[in-house]
Amino acid sequence: MTVPPPRAAGSAATGSPGPVAADSGPGSVARRKTGVSSGALPYFLVAPVAVFIVGLALVPAVFTVIQSFFRVNALDPPTRFTGFDNFVRLAHDKAVVGSISNTAVYVVVGTLLSTVLGIAFAVILQKPFFGRSLVIAVLILPWALPGVVEGILWTGIFDSNAGLINGLLASLHIGGSNVLLGHNRLLTITLIELVQVWQITPLSALLILAGLQLIPGELYEAAEIDGCNAWSAFRRITLPLARPGIAVAMVQAVIATLNVFDQPYVLNGAANTAASVTMQTYFISFQDLDFGEGYALSLLITMVTLLVSLAVVAGVYRRVDL
Repeated sequence: MTVPPPRAAGSAATGSPGPVAADSGPGSVARRKTGVSSGALPYFLVAPVAVFIVGLALVPAVFTVIQSFFRVNALDPPTRFTGFDNFVRLAHDKAVVGSISNTAVYVVVGTLLSTVLGIAFAVILQKPFFGRSLVIAVLILPWALPGVVEGILWTGIFDSNAGLINGLLASLHIGGSNVLLGHNRLLTITLIELVQVWQITPLSALLILAGLQLIPGELYEAAEIDGCNAWSAFRRITLPLARPGIAVAMVQAVIATLNVFDQPYVLNGAANTAASVTMQTYFISFQDLDFGEGYALSLLITMVTLLVSLAVVAGVYRRVDL
């Protein structure tokens, strides 16, 4: 008796296909050729970017941390370990201590003003109106300009000889030359920070506006039906639901004001009247050639920026589920 051969999977009579191997697709063939499994493929694709970030950011950061504990001075070789000596010398440097107080004023004035103005502009731009796109395009121009260019533009307003405001005050016999910048420390810092606020406010407005666009219009309609006026709707709906965007806007303002350099340097030069901490880092590193102390001050600025940013996020940010 002849035994028939075993049937292939999938009956020819029914035309049903047999089981297909899991690895028979074209993607699996490509993976077998390259030797990359499906689980490792995402890491393989992200690896070039990760290497770039490590090389560009983390390696210099680690180098800065290490070198801040060394005496690195081109005028006093060789490089040698000094522990916390760089930090101690920074604490006794009057120029550095004065720049810290100046930077604190920059941060407070800049963060508060840019946030308040950003909320105001975002609320105005929240509802569509004729020319809204043009207004947004014009609004973003100050943010797109480099800080040095802005400082030069505002020099035409604050300049002691040909400045618009100083010339007007002098013609009215209110003060003499250099009325605005250089004489009064607090006034000089505030006016310089107004220039930076002019730069960072557009980004704050756009960040907050992005959060406002996520608020459902039905909430405002319900509030109007319940008899809420515009101020109540703003206080009870807009502000609470916009807190994530406000937190991000405040963080970017804190980072920008803590690292301000262009505006005070262009408008007030190297004078200590309005020098920022970042300016002192430049002076110590590239004028005094004391790179160890410059590394130490850069490390302190980075740590303070991180801590203040985390404090802002903890105090302002709230998760919103819409």
